[in-house]
Amino acid sequence: MLKTDFTILRHTPLTPLVYRLELAGNTAGIRPGQFVELEIPGKFLRRPISVCDYTKDSLTLIYKVVGQGTQILSQLPVGTHLDLLTGLGNGYDTAPSGDAPVLVGGGVGIPPLYALAKSLLDQGKHPQVVLGFNRADELFLTEEFASLGIPVSIATADGSVGTRGFVTDVLQTLTYTYFYACGPAPMFRAMEAVVSTQGQYSMEERMGCGFGACMGCSIQTASGPKRVCKDGPVFYREEVFF
Repeated sequence: MLKTDFTILRHTPLTPLVYRLELAGNTAGIRPGQFVELEIPGKFLRRPISVCDYTKDSLTLIYKVVGQGTQILSQLPVGTHLDLLTGLGNGYDTAPSGDAPVLVGGGVGIPPLYALAKSLLDQGKHPQVVLGFNRADELFLTEEFASLGIPVSIATADGSVGTRGFVTDVLQTLTYTYFYACGPAPMFRAMEAVVSTQGQYSMEERMGCGFGACMGCSIQTASGPKRVCKDGPVFYREEVFF
């Protein structure tokens, strides 16, 4: 864990509620699947936000406005200094991916899959991506994934873009060697009925501290209680219960 000062480089809306926050600062030790804890002006508790992308001196976060804290964050201008805890959590393990893994994301679970896709490509893998949204006006990052040169499948609940339905409807039509997923628990439960390989789930839980001290994000696993912030957020499929 590293406590670091970052500066807002760019801050742009992607949809009415989803924002891209690009920051300048020290990203040493950050890996795909990890998250940061961001200090919000005037708020006591930090906000956990997953890492979307990074270089050696810049960090990209994508978040959704869901409460007062993220509403304050969305209004911060370029040049604002922010205090971040970085290098938090265990990221994705790419060793078991095989040659053609599938990356499955739902809503704000999509951003951490972008850095993962780039990492897999760097390793000579051939990933494909399945992204789920409610409707067309909620789409984001689809063009960025496509620009990496990987196949992108989209599912929308209302059928306004891509497959009408959910990510599971697309998954049943694909061939893949392994899966990586990030999204809400109902999506994971639905995936359990259709996935044909082993894989990894990035869990979403409310986090108080973000580094394992408060125990507020504990979940039950095959080997007993574990903290999503410290032992996760990424867990192997065989570890978790739904």
